[in-house]
Amino acid sequence: MVRTADPRRRAELLDSIVDYLADHGLSTLSMRPLAEHLGKSTRVLTHHFADKEELLSATMERLDARHRAWLRELPGWDGDDSVGTIVRRTWDWQLREDNLPVARLIREIEGLAAGGRLAGHVPGLLADRTAFVAELLRRRGVPAPAALRLSTLVNAAYAGLMNDLLTTGDRPRVEAALDELTTLVDTWVDEHARG
Repeated sequence: MVRTADPRRRAELLDSIVDYLADHGLSTLSMRPLAEHLGKSTRVLTHHFADKEELLSATMERLDARHRAWLRELPGWDGDDSVGTIVRRTWDWQLREDNLPVARLIREIEGLAAGGRLAGHVPGLLADRTAFVAELLRRRGVPAPAALRLSTLVNAAYAGLMNDLLTTGDRPRVEAALDELTTLVDTWVDEHARG
């Protein structure tokens, strides 16, 4: 008789795998070292995931769910704070020492996806990011078509700035550009919300 995996234990395992990937990266993921790090056997992993492909898909879904929950918990998401303020707050949150490994993992996923190395595994974190930010813009009065366009632009600029910072380490220059972006975002939101 085949036992089904306990959803609670699977979620706990996925959280541990996300934390492992944040510390070790995704490109060298292998089941045996992962199992050893988690203090489990590979048999435990295969009980919860049929193979590495299923583990990868489930892990990215979990990372996506965690990341969105974290962002929605930031002050201002449901309030009246400007979008530019929320963008800056998100930036500062992602660069906190305890969150930086996840920010680096997201950049790694973006790079692997852009290189075609994650076919079939691109999480909602990347594929649906435009809709996620467009939701915030719509809450601030931006009509849906404009919200999608602005979200695409804001996400691309934000990701580019984060990549720039993580590769060059030039925080003053990059954050000056981020300040320009947040000002532009608030101007665009005001213009679109007024119609």
